[in-house]
Amino acid sequence: MSEKPEELKKLANIAADMTLPPALRTKAVEQLGNIASHEALLALLDLAADEGLVVKERDLALKKAREIIKKTSL
Repeated sequence: MSEKPEELKKLANIAADMTLPPALRTKAVEQLGNIASHEALLALLDLAADEGLVVKERDLALKKAREIIKKTSL
């Protein structure tokens, strides 16, 4: 599934915006994981490395990144 780069950026921005509700940020991370493209993987890894995010959300981003890697390395 190839998403437009601006849509990926919007999802990544939503996931990193600490002014938004946690449920919305979590949903954005999950959507990035569902996209499962190289660009989405990079966005998830950036989120996982963002020390400004809640640990739970960083862990979710890393989990979704792992899932993408597992899917593509088969």
